[in-house]
Amino acid sequence: MKCLPKPLTLLSISILSTFAISIQAQTLSGLVLDKAGKPLINGSVQIMGTNKTASIQSDGRFIFENVRPGNMEIHVASSRHIHSKTELTVPESGLFDIEIVVANSSIEIFDVTASAFHASTIESAAPVSVLAGDELRRKQASTLGDTLKNEVGVHSTFYGSVASSPIIRGLDGPRVLVTQNGLDSGDASRVGPDHIVATDASTATQIEVLRGPATLFYGSGAIGGVVNVVDQRIPDNNDWEGRVSTDRNTNNSEEAFSGFIKGGEGNLAFNLQGYYRDADDYRIPGYAENPDTHSDEEHDDDLGAEHEEHEEHEGERKGVVENSSSRTKGITFGASYLLDNGYIGFSVEHMSSFYGIPGHAHGEEHGEEHGEEHGEDSDEGLGEEVVQGDLQQNRYQISSKHQLSTDFISAINTGFAFTDYKHAEIENGEIGTVFENKSHEARVEVIHQPLAGWRGGLSFHYKASDFEAVGEEAFTPPSKTNSFGVGIIEEQHFGNVLFQLGARIEQVEIDVPTIQIGETEFEAIHSAAEHGEMEHHDEDGHASLLDASQSSSVSFTPLSASIGAVWDFTEGYNLGLSYVHAQRAPSSAEIYSFGPHIGTSTYEVGAFYDITEDGDVVFNGRDLAVEKSNNVDISLRKFSGEFGFVVNAFYNQVDDYYFSADSGFVVEEGHDDIASDLGEDVMADEHEGHEDEMPVFLFTALDVDLYGFEAEINWQATASLQLQAQGDLVRTKLDKNLGGSQYLPRTPPSRLGVSANYVVGDWQAGLSLHRYFTQDRVAEFESETKGYTLVDLDVSYVTSFNNTDVTFYLKGRNLADEEARVHTSFLKDLTPVQGRSFILGARAHF
Repeated sequence: MKCLPKPLTLLSISILSTFAISIQAQTLSGLVLDKAGKPLINGSVQIMGTNKTASIQSDGRFIFENVRPGNMEIHVASSRHIHSKTELTVPESGLFDIEIVVANSSIEIFDVTASAFHASTIESAAPVSVLAGDELRRKQASTLGDTLKNEVGVHSTFYGSVASSPIIRGLDGPRVLVTQNGLDSGDASRVGPDHIVATDASTATQIEVLRGPATLFYGSGAIGGVVNVVDQRIPDNNDWEGRVSTDRNTNNSEEAFSGFIKGGEGNLAFNLQGYYRDADDYRIPGYAENPDTHSDEEHDDDLGAEHEEHEEHEGERKGVVENSSSRTKGITFGASYLLDNGYIGFSVEHMSSFYGIPGHAHGEEHGEEHGEEHGEDSDEGLGEEVVQGDLQQNRYQISSKHQLSTDFISAINTGFAFTDYKHAEIENGEIGTVFENKSHEARVEVIHQPLAGWRGGLSFHYKASDFEAVGEEAFTPPSKTNSFGVGIIEEQHFGNVLFQLGARIEQVEIDVPTIQIGETEFEAIHSAAEHGEMEHHDEDGHASLLDASQSSSVSFTPLSASIGAVWDFTEGYNLGLSYVHAQRAPSSAEIYSFGPHIGTSTYEVGAFYDITEDGDVVFNGRDLAVEKSNNVDISLRKFSGEFGFVVNAFYNQVDDYYFSADSGFVVEEGHDDIASDLGEDVMADEHEGHEDEMPVFLFTALDVDLYGFEAEINWQATASLQLQAQGDLVRTKLDKNLGGSQYLPRTPPSRLGVSANYVVGDWQAGLSLHRYFTQDRVAEFESETKGYTLVDLDVSYVTSFNNTDVTFYLKGRNLADEEARVHTSFLKDLTPVQGRSFILGARAHF
């Protein structure tokens, strides 16, 4: 493991030098009541600008010890109450039995740990949402993307229920950062959508989604947003708690188990958690391959149509997505030493997964059982080609929080992580490409005492990644990426307005020791506009053969700044405004990719290169630039009474936006079934006679505008019935045509959803409907995706045994058994979503 950079070492010395300056500390206690005068029975109280948090006890009381005398603001948080702020002065003798009254909220409100500022979901200038509690348990799925796919503003890449990553406002991959308790997950999911997100949510306490740039706190890789999975792997208290859950899915025979136990004694606390999932290929209403990709021709008789259907699906099993089985397991142990003013702890995690990558196998009938078949022999009987992934990851984390009583520093928070990630792509039992990533991350936050009413601090952030892809089909060269950033964040109340300011500077260096491009034939495909068809031309080009010893190194200095405000203009309402200028350094894969990516069935060419009209590959003569984003967000929120809503509108103007799009070229590839499995909207009849070809996807940097809105409405119609409605829309527009289109590829479709939840006694029942509209705003060489409607059901019953709450539940998914294809997926024409399924399970919590 590398040593921390000198800036962090110097910082540690400067921090230690402040410990000797201390001030006498006192006690602060009080009582929290609702509007009816009844004590709150859950929630927490925090002294703003510090790490000091106290739980609200069953009688509504809270107490702080070792409080620094002076002026302060305390914040009360409870999920079904409006979070309140109270300004007070603690004298030298302490302050006792203060009384705080909070109002009921029409929406659930959660504190957000991923935010640079202390904020709840209604107190942030930028839009943020939290999935937690019973709602998280109901929406729990086998992947992070599928768990979040129905959250407003969030879609999923969807890779056959085995590898789905979240998409935020049309942005994904290297623009959306997935973190585990605030630290980068360190996997390869940002390199390709077929790679699993190695952060499991089955033992999470909450999942936080920051929509819009979050670069101030997380760096340039979070220019599109952050998904932070929060669990208790490093405990900050020794309260005993546990949960265990098990269920079975009727569709793919998935058996899932997860659980954790947390506790301790004295100054020691520990947490042990784990999960296990085993699933067969999943079932669908029809064929996996979309027949619309084969031909646009009309057929005059039923016999011809039946004959064509037989040819289109020859060798394909009806009613199942082949090679979509998976087995995933993980275990984590963490322990902490609790201090009077904080804690320090560590965790160790091991995760493994063996899973099929669908969209490649067209086989003969084979059994559903797969015990050891998940191993090297799992390709038997599948037919032409089976592509699978084998993932192994070890992750180590250290975390600490220390509250100080000095004239200058209020608190110091640290986080360190080392991730050793390895993922092999296996073709027909043979290892094809191995991806390895060793990443280090260190973050130190120094929170200062209030200065002229401003609360905030400095963030020092270091990341290093040593990434390597080895194999015949390694599409990106080995690279080392190092970054170091310094950020400042501040906030202050001026009457009913909370102002938030921030800035960050970052240095990013990418080193590639060796670049080599083998001689590759690119064949051009041009659009015949008068017929709306694609046609082959005979001219072939050849990629340049570069010196194998050639190396490359690039560096970037992204700058980010933000200003935001939250205006509580009347009781129960507020208005959030934010402007963020964010910059992002392109990733190594976006710059240097050159080769076949079997997971997406595409041939990827990075922005370091360009393709001439003749198909020759040349170096891109333009300087590589940072991606620059100017993002404006407006949020209107109502959260009091029985009726509430949150409406967001956003506009994001991006210069030098890096994205991969179909270049109109194909490349000869030595896989007999690749052409029939192109997936990314290339018509099969257009490639007749070219079964060994892959479409060439070129990374390009162009200016683009992204804009849209998100809305959520909640109505507590009766004491038992809650109704909800939501919708979101995102539009993308390039500043110039790329081919014949100004739209970005794989832009999420518009969506509306409604749901009803009824609770009576120990029973709960919920029904939801989500309508995904047809996506016809498509890029060049991309096809439209038909709209679809998904209907889901949730029923549960809660009982108690010996102080343990036990919930029995039934989930119904896609009750109408509708064929649904996800426009944001590379393999939308090969892997529709899972058909009708029922999940029966039980969970216990103590």
